[in-house]
This record gives sequence, C-alpha cells and structure tokens, in this order.
Amino acid sequence: MFRSNNITARVFERQLHTPRPGASVNFVRQFYENIVPSCTIYDVDCPDHYFRKFTEDGKYLISFSRNHQDLIVYRPTWLSFSCKGEDCDSHDLPPKAKRFDSFFTQLYCVCLASSNEFICKDFFLYAGSHQFGIFATSTAQSPEAPATEGAVIGVPSIEKITFHLVRLEDGVVLDEKAFCNDFVNLAHSMGVFLYEDLLCITSLRYQTIHILQIRDSGNLVDVRMIGNFCCEDDELFISSHDLVTEGRSFLSGIKQRLLSFIFRKTWDEEADPTLRVQHLKMKFYCYFQDYVDLIMWKVQFLDRHHLLIKFGSVDGVVSRGPDQHAAFFAVYNMETTEIVAFYQNSAEELYSLFERFSDHFHAASRNSLHGNFITSHSNNVHALEQLLTLKNKASSYSQFVKKMMTSLPVTCQSQSPSPYFDLSLFRYDDKLISSTDRHRHATEHPIKFISRRQANILKFKIKPGSEAGAQDARPKRISSFLFHPYLPFALSIQQTFMQPTVVNIHFWR
Repeated sequence: MFRSNNITARVFERQLHTPRPGASVNFVRQFYENIVPSCTIYDVDCPDHYFRKFTEDGKYLISFSRNHQDLIVYRPTWLSFSCKGEDCDSHDLPPKAKRFDSFFTQLYCVCLASSNEFICKDFFLYAGSHQFGIFATSTAQSPEAPATEGAVIGVPSIEKITFHLVRLEDGVVLDEKAFCNDFVNLAHSMGVFLYEDLLCITSLRYQTIHILQIRDSGNLVDVRMIGNFCCEDDELFISSHDLVTEGRSFLSGIKQRLLSFIFRKTWDEEADPTLRVQHLKMKFYCYFQDYVDLIMWKVQFLDRHHLLIKFGSVDGVVSRGPDQHAAFFAVYNMETTEIVAFYQNSAEELYSLFERFSDHFHAASRNSLHGNFITSHSNNVHALEQLLTLKNKASSYSQFVKKMMTSLPVTCQSQSPSPYFDLSLFRYDDKLISSTDRHRHATEHPIKFISRRQANILKFKIKPGSEAGAQDARPKRISSFLFHPYLPFALSIQQTFMQPTVVNIHFWR
C-alpha cells in the first residue's frame, strides 16, 4: 500500500529488499504500474494483413495474407529516433513513426495453402520450447456430406484438413499431418490442444482423439488414437477373434469405458442389494440410450496422462447455441484407458473444483515463462471477487454453474499473458477488453486502465479506431487487441464493414 510511485525509488527498493520466496516475478511485475503504453499512433501505415497474435515469448508477430494463402511473420522491434535539444519528450514523433516497419521487421512470407485450401485465420498454436508454430489449412466445409462408414450422422465434413509444423525462426515447414473427409473444429483452435510436446486433435466426424508428439527434430509422430479402440492391441484382438465378421454390433472403446464407469458409479450409490436393481433402472437403464448417443465435443489435456472430455448430443456440435444442450464431462486416463470421473455440466462438485483450481484446467506448460502468470479466480483475489459477485447475483445457482461450465474444456493458448491484464495491478471494463482472445464490439470511448492500488488514478488508455472517432455510428465495427506478452506495447485493430481496417500502435514513450 505504501510503495512509492516513483520508478527510481522502486529500483532502489528492489536493490535493498529481497522478495518473498516464489514471489520474485510478481514483485518485478509491479514495475508495470510505472511503465505503460501511454502513447498512441493512430491509423498506422501497415500492410493489409490479418494480424493474429504475438507468440508467448514475444519474439514473433504472426499474420496471414488476406487471400488466406500466405503466412507472414514479423520480428517486433522498437521505434528509435534522435532529436536535437534538451526537452526531447516534448518533440513530436518523426513521420516514420506512422509506418508499420518502424516497429516490426518482416522475417519471411511462406505460402502454406495450396490449390483449393485456405489458411484458418483463427488457428495458431505455439510450441515455445522449440519455437515451432502449428498452423492449419482446409478446404471448404460440406454440410451435407454423405455418411461414410464410422462417421457420425449430422456432423459436417471437410475434404482435407492439414496441420503444418513450421520453424518460426526461418519459416521452414518441418512436417504436415492431413485429415481427409473429416471435421476438426479449427475456430479459435477449439478442436486442438497443445501441452508441452503433446498435441491432441479431436475428430468430431469419426469421434477419435489423435495424440501426436512434437519431436525435437521437427516431426509429428502418432502416439495413440482414442475412439473405437483405447489400447494399442484392441483392434488386433477383435480382428483375431472374428468378432466383427460374426455380425456383432459394438460400441466404441471410449463409449464402453464411459458406460462401464456410469454403471459402477450407479451400482455403488445404493448399498442395499434389494434396492440396487431398482436404483439401476431409475438412474442408469432409463437413460442408457441417451448415454449411448453422446458424442465427444471437445478435449483438453489436464496433464501428460489425463484428458478432460466434454460429451453432448450431435445437435449441440452443429448448432450455434450448444450451451442449451445437456453436456457431460469425463476425466480419462490415457495410460490405464479408464474413465476416472464423470460429471454433468450442472454438477456443483465440478464447479467447486473449477473455482478453486482454475489454473490446473489451463494446464500451462512448465516451459512457459509468462503463461504461468495469467490472472484467474484461483490465483487472484480480485478475479475471485468478480466471480463471487456474479454468483451472488445469479437468480438460479444451477444455471450459473451451467454457464460457467461452458468454458470447459478450456481453449488452448486463448489468453494473453500481458501484465496489463493483471487484476492485481490494473482495473478495466472486461466487457470492452480482456485477456481472452476474442473480437469485441467497438466502443466510442477509450478503454481505461485504472491503478488498482490508487483508486481512480488513470494509468493509460487504449482507443481503437481513428483519432477523431467514428464519423457514422451505424456501420457495425469490431475491435481486437494484440498485447505483447511483456513489453509496454499493443496493437488495436478496428474493422468496419466495407471500410479499410484501422490499426493503432500503443507504446511507452
């Protein structure tokens, strides 16, 4: 509370005082209260690209060409210029400050898409330990594709989806993995999860979880597939016993594991043998077909051995409002091939775990220097206060739990690690801006970042769009924000229907 606001005094304090064990990073982050992106350059002269995001280590800015064919990677630099005189801070910035290449250096441009494929502009994952980028290209979606053997009826099909492993240092494509006549949810990387060197790709059409490993050599190696079979020798066992040719009908391996777990859990709920059969009829057999009809929606790693799998109906996958459909969550152990936990999306026990241990669901890599300090309600008292306020205002606790559970499984690398989103340092309107990687409706007024320690002290503002503001409020405008993970530097990008994109640069001067 009594820390000095003077940065020089803070430097002396850092020399004299040692932070508590394990708190050195948080202690250093307090310097961001003094170093903020306080200067804005409006409508920067920049190439007409789709700017995706900074990598978690801040070394690269990822962008795509407007025709969705090329990957363009930039190296962030810093504006430098000289001035004559004593009071340089009062001088206007030079004309070159309006140019994009004064802040970024293009490293290369690589064509990833071929023939009728296009880059998915919302998909990008960064393997920080190797500095590899994972990108996706695909053909157009076919909503009325014929249901081939093993495919789920009602799930659309894409003729070809290709994942590209790129070395970001020089743009060399190291390996590729293709899926044909399949469907993977590429929007915001929802169908793919990266944990350390393990990559999880969820095939919705064929209900298969593909686990791949990224080798140091730059190869994508198949580790296992979870779906029809769970163990490596399941397929061999079934084929060797001619079980398929005998005309028998089987559930998939993952579905069999799920039903077995639900059955055993229901069995153990009733200790009286005379009442157990009736209990099974009411709690299991009555809903048996509903359980059989469940399909996997989304998957994430919890650690190197456990997956969190979200199940739901086919309608929930293809509809725009999946939150309205019943959903279930299962924790699956890949090594033992067992379901170890199962919850409905209204389960208070699962919500309690999410509220107390939110960071464990994000499964940040040990190699992530900045991703481990993203604010959540399990590591920040201010974020917890916001969550508890929403919970207390909710008219129905059950509906509140369901709403919160829509964020599970979490989307990989969907939050910015920038310290300016640290709620211990700054307050801001999370309806207008947040660490989550999503477009926002543009606002007429600047977005204010207020000091957390000093009430009502404005630290800096972020204003997307033109400096004069919108001339016409009728066109629909959306904004996106790209914050550097540790520098006082950000891009605001405003797009308006049938009008050029406006890019502003916010930095510390």
